[in-house]
Amino acid sequence: MVHRINKYSNKKILITGGAGFIGSHLCEKLLLEGNEVICVDNYFTGSKSNVKQLIDHPKFELIRHDITFPLYLEVDEIYNLACPASPIQYQSDPVQTIKTSVHGAINMLGLAKRIGAKIFQASTSEVYGDPEIHPQHELYWGKVNPIGPRSCYDEGKRCAETLFFDYHRQHNVKIKVARIFNTYGPRMHPDDGRVVSNFIVQALQGKNITIYGDGTQTRSFCYISDLIEAFALVMNSDNNFTGPINLGNPTEFSILELAENIINLTKSKSKLLYKPLPEDDPKQRQPDIALAKEKLNWNPKIKLNDGLKHTIKYFKKRLFQ
Repeated sequence: MVHRINKYSNKKILITGGAGFIGSHLCEKLLLEGNEVICVDNYFTGSKSNVKQLIDHPKFELIRHDITFPLYLEVDEIYNLACPASPIQYQSDPVQTIKTSVHGAINMLGLAKRIGAKIFQASTSEVYGDPEIHPQHELYWGKVNPIGPRSCYDEGKRCAETLFFDYHRQHNVKIKVARIFNTYGPRMHPDDGRVVSNFIVQALQGKNITIYGDGTQTRSFCYISDLIEAFALVMNSDNNFTGPINLGNPTEFSILELAENIINLTKSKSKLLYKPLPEDDPKQRQPDIALAKEKLNWNPKIKLNDGLKHTIKYFKKRLFQ
């Protein structure tokens, strides 16, 4: 998606996790708008290859840094995206995962407080856990296991939200909190274990597609360009609006439907292989985006099959060229 250049934008913006899947697309959008962008990443799940096309841009700066340690910069806005987001990644080092969410939030909020910057927190639909209401709206407190294998991520993100609102109430830090639902698109990591990348890679390689459970559990999939558009709208919304706000595509699909769509689009001969459902895996996930429509006039535009075609094209190039 081509974003219109705004010649009046000239902010200095810090993006933590900027070399990741979502962060790299955000870097591109903000540069196209005329801003200076400082991309910070420790490359645990992000990659320089995601931002290689930006390295020579005069307004782009890349810094290798782990946000569990303080960072001292002068910027106007901060997008805090840094944190491994797929179970394979965040469960590989659960202590570091929760430190990234909690210590990282403290460090970035401390920076925002010192320099008077506005700060955006990329939270997650996982704060709702395995929800008892459907779809999920922002007033729902969630149903989360605090001691399970997913807790390092789920509870870390919940704690980060607490910190954001406490810094806002106690220190008047200007905050924006967005809860991101399943997002997909080019630059997803092929081995991150997420359902879209998993299915596409398996289908392209002619391997059996792994379905956990019976495939009736549901997810809602938002294409990356729609999400990035929403990020900018949230950051530029009225300062009195803090969120939390759900960002995602409310169109719901079963995991089985997703697998069948990908098999058809890739023309793969892959078969379905059923395995037991992982512990604490949510049975359903669908955002209520009434607040995003009201406050941002935002509604995702990209249909699932259209987004999957772009994503499949990316993975074909990455895997076979």
